[in-house]
Amino acid sequence: MLSEILLALAKVVVLLLVIIFPLAAVLTWVERKQSAIMQDRLGANRADILGLRAWGLFNIIADGIKSFSKEDWVPPFANRFLFNIAPFVGLFAAMVTFAVIPFGPPVEIAGHEVALQVADLNVGFLYMLAFGSMGVYGVVLAGWSSNNKYAQLGAMRGISQMISYEVVLGLALVGVVLVHGSVRLPDIVAGQGAHWFGWIPKWGVLTQPLAFLLFLPAAIAETKRVPFDIPEGESEIIGYNLEYSGAKFALFLLGEFIEIVVLSLLVTTLFFGGWQLPWLHDTGFVLGNGARLDLSPLVVTVLRVAGFLLKTCFFCWLQILIRWTLPRFRFDQLLRLGWREMLPLALLNVVATAVVMLW
Repeated sequence: MLSEILLALAKVVVLLLVIIFPLAAVLTWVERKQSAIMQDRLGANRADILGLRAWGLFNIIADGIKSFSKEDWVPPFANRFLFNIAPFVGLFAAMVTFAVIPFGPPVEIAGHEVALQVADLNVGFLYMLAFGSMGVYGVVLAGWSSNNKYAQLGAMRGISQMISYEVVLGLALVGVVLVHGSVRLPDIVAGQGAHWFGWIPKWGVLTQPLAFLLFLPAAIAETKRVPFDIPEGESEIIGYNLEYSGAKFALFLLGEFIEIVVLSLLVTTLFFGGWQLPWLHDTGFVLGNGARLDLSPLVVTVLRVAGFLLKTCFFCWLQILIRWTLPRFRFDQLLRLGWREMLPLALLNVVATAVVMLW
C-alpha cells in the first residue's frame, strides 16, 4: 500500500514539474511570439542574462518575477477569504484533471507494470467532466467576493457561458462512449489503436467527426479564450478578475494556460488516438500490405509517448492561432450559438451514433 502511494506521489511530481508547469510557462512565450509573427512584429525579446536573449525565452522568468513582486492588493469591501482562495480554486480544478490522462502504454520497471497515468479510474471519463466544470467556481468566487459590479457582471457571463457549452461538451462526448463502450480513458485510447482495412486508424476524429467539431469550440469556450473570452472582456473593463493584482492575477493567467494544455490533452486522448500512432503495434510498425519494421519495446514506448506529446503541442499551438485569428463573439451571439445551433447538432450526433451502433 505504501509503495503504491509513493508511486502515485512520484507520478504527480513528475507530471507537475516536467509537463504541466513547464509547458504552461512556455505557452506564455509562444503566445507572444506567435502573435508577433502573425502581426509582423518581433515580440518579447528584451529580457536577457549576460547579454543572451534566447529569442525572448528569458521573458518567462522576468514575467514571473514581476508578477510575484507586485503589490497584492485586496479591495477594502471585499470578502477577503473568498477573494484569496478564488484563484486557487480555478487552478486546482484545471490541474486535477491531469490525473486520469494516460500519457502512454504501461511500462515494466523492475519487474512491475507501471501505468503512465496517475489514477486509472473506472469512471475516468466522468471524473474528467466533473472537475473540468468546477473551474467556473473560481470565476464566480472571484467576481462575487470582489464586491465590484463590473467583476460580478463578468462572473455572471462566465456562469451563462459555462451552462451553455457544458451541455454541448458532454453530449458531444456521449458518442465517443457509445463507440468504445467504456468510460475508462485507457479503453478509449486502446480502441483507437485498431485500423480499417489495415491502413486507416480508427481515431475518434474519424469515427466521431461531428462530435470533434462540436467538442473543440465548446471546450475552448470552457477555457474562456478568444473568441469566447466574454467573462474577461478586457476591452470593456469588465471581468471576474478585475480587482486582482500581483501573484493572484498571475495564478489566474497560469490557470488559463494550464486549461489550454488540459484541452489539448483531452482532444488528443479522445479524438486523435492518444498515445497510439498509425500502424505502430507492440512489436513495431505493421502496414496493411504485410510489410513490417520490428522495434524493441522501449523504442515503441518512447515513440508512443513522444507522439502523444507532439499531438498535444500541436493543439496548444492551434488554440493560440485561433486566439489571434478570430474576433470575440457578442454575448447574445455566443448564447445563440450554444443553445440554438450546437445543442441540436450534439443531440443529433448522439441519436445517429446510437442508431449506427445498434445496426
